[in-house]
Amino acid sequence: MARVPLLQLSDISLTFGGDPVFSDLSLVVQPGDRVALVGRNGSGKSTLMKVMAALVEADHGTRVIPPGVAVGYMEQDPDMAGFATLGDYAASGLDPADAYRADMYAEGLKFKPETPIDTASGGERRRAALAKLMAEAPELMLLDEPTNHLDIEAIAWLERELKETRSAYVLISHDRAFLNELTRATLWIDRGMVRRQEKGFSTFEAWRDKTWEEEDDARHKLDRKIKSEARWAVEGISARRKRNQGRVRALQELRAERSSMIRRQGAADMALESGSKSGKKVIEAKGISKEFEGKVIVSDFSIRVQRGDRVAFVGPNGVGKTTLLKMLTGEVAPDDGSVTLGTNLQLAVFDQARAQLDPKMSLWDSMTGDPDMRVSGKADQVMVRGTPRHVVGYLKDFLFDDRQMRAPVKSLSGGEKARLLLAKIMARESNLLILDEPTNDLDIETLDLLQDILGEYDGTVLLVSHDRDFLDRVATTTIAMEGQGTAVTYAGGWSDYQTQRSVAKTPDVALKSSAKNGKPTVQKETKPGLSFTEKHRLEELPSVIERLEAEIAKLEEFLAAPDLFSKEPVKFQKGTEALVERQAALQAAEEEWLLLEERAT
Repeated sequence: MARVPLLQLSDISLTFGGDPVFSDLSLVVQPGDRVALVGRNGSGKSTLMKVMAALVEADHGTRVIPPGVAVGYMEQDPDMAGFATLGDYAASGLDPADAYRADMYAEGLKFKPETPIDTASGGERRRAALAKLMAEAPELMLLDEPTNHLDIEAIAWLERELKETRSAYVLISHDRAFLNELTRATLWIDRGMVRRQEKGFSTFEAWRDKTWEEEDDARHKLDRKIKSEARWAVEGISARRKRNQGRVRALQELRAERSSMIRRQGAADMALESGSKSGKKVIEAKGISKEFEGKVIVSDFSIRVQRGDRVAFVGPNGVGKTTLLKMLTGEVAPDDGSVTLGTNLQLAVFDQARAQLDPKMSLWDSMTGDPDMRVSGKADQVMVRGTPRHVVGYLKDFLFDDRQMRAPVKSLSGGEKARLLLAKIMARESNLLILDEPTNDLDIETLDLLQDILGEYDGTVLLVSHDRDFLDRVATTTIAMEGQGTAVTYAGGWSDYQTQRSVAKTPDVALKSSAKNGKPTVQKETKPGLSFTEKHRLEELPSVIERLEAEIAKLEEFLAAPDLFSKEPVKFQKGTEALVERQAALQAAEEEWLLLEERAT
C-alpha cells in the first residue's frame, strides 16, 4: 500500500531581489524519512526549509500537508514574548501530562528551564526552541543547524534522540559526523535545482563529484559541437550563395543552450602563509592553575607545544576551553605555574564572537580600515601577505560579489561573516594560528578547503571546535577538559581521544600526561577507581532515578483514567509510548548505577 507523503511541494518558484532562488522545484517527504538538506552557503537551504514550514510563501506552486499531520520548525530567533522562563516557553502548547518532556530535553540540551527569558543568551534561547520542538514530537521536524551552540556531549545526546524518534525530519547541518550518523536520504540544492538521492550524507560527496564530472563532460561536448557548427556556418558563406537556414537556426539554439548553463560557484581561493619560522618550542606550560569567580578552570596542567603541532581543545560549554587557550598564548595570566612563549611568534586569531568585525562597517571599510592591512595612500587596496591587492578582487577570492562590497557586515549570513574574518586573518603572515570555533556556519566545501589549508600550513595551530569530523582531520593532539580543573592530553583527534579514553577506563590502566614533555602515555595505576565524569554520573544517578520514578507514577495515573482510551485515543497512545520509554530509561539508569557503584567500592 502506497504511503501518504507528510509534505509535498510541486512546481515551487521563488524570487528574491529580482534573482530566482528556485524554479519549478518539486519534492516529497515521506513518513520515516531522515533527510540531509545540503548545498553551498547562499544556495537557499534555509529559505527552502521556511517554504516547507509555510513561513515563506512561494511565488508559484503548491504545498500540500495531509490533514492531521503536524510540521514543526526549529526557530532560529524564537519569539518568547509573554513567557517568564525558558522552561515556560519549552513546555508551552504541551498537554500537562507531556510537560515532563520539556524538562527532559532541557537536561539533554544543557539549559536551565528556570532561566529568565530576559537574561537568556541567544544560544540558550535556540536550545529552548529545539527542546520545545522535540517535546511536541510532530510527524515532521524541520531542523536548521540544530547543533549550533551545542557542545560535543549535547550533540551526542541529540544524535541518540533523533535516532530513536518516530518523527521524520529534514536536517541542515555543517557537521559531517552528525549527518553521517543520522541521515538515510539527501536533498542537494544546486543553482536553484533540487536533486534527491536515497542514500545518506556519507555518499553525498562522491555523488556530487560524479554529477559535476558528468556536467563538465556534457558542457565540453556541447562546446565542441558549437565550434564545429560555427566553422561550417563561416565556410558556408563563401562556399554557397544559399545557406542552410535550418542548420543556422540549430546553431543558434546550441548557443542559447550553452548560455543557459549556469556555472556552479567555485571554491573560495583561500591561502595561508606562515611568515618567518618560530622557534621549535612554541609554548611551554608548567603546573598552571586558574580559578575564576570560585570556579576551578584548570589545575596543575602542563604541556609543551612544538612548532607544527595542531592542538585541539574539547569539552562541555563553559568548562573553560577559551580561558585555557588564552592562558597558553599569554593573554590571561595563570594563578599558579608558568607559561613560556617561544621566540619569533606571529599570531593570527579567529575569535568565536567575531569581535574583530564591526557590524556597522561595510565589507570594504572593514578591510581597508584595518591598520594591519592598510596600504598607504591607496583607499581601494589592502596588503595581502606583503603584496598590495585591490579590495574587491581579494574579497571575490572569498566568494563575495560586487553588490556586497558596500553592504554592512551585519547584513551577512553566519557563513559569510566567517569567510570575511578568514579573509582578514589570511591576509597577514603568521606562524601561530588561534581558531576558536572556526567551523560554525561554514558550508562543507569551505570546510574541506580550510582543512586542506591547515594541513599545508607550516605554522602551529591551536583549535577549539565541537565538530568531531573536523577535529579528526586536523588535530594531532587533543586536550580534553572535563570540569573541576581536570585537563588531560591525548594523542590525535576526536576519535583517537575517544579510543584512548575508553582504554583509560579499563581496570589498572589510566591515560596521563607525561610530566617530562606533556605528551600522552599509557601508565599502570594500582587503583581502578572512577574517572571524574563517572564519579559525577554516580552522584547524579539517584536524582535521575527519582525523577524517572516520579514521571512513571504521573503517567500511570494519567493512563488510569477510565474513559481516556475511548475519548482521547491519541493521548492514550502517546502516554503509553511515554510510559514504556521512561520504564526502559529507569531500568538502564538502575543498571548503570549498580555498575558504577560496584566499580567505586
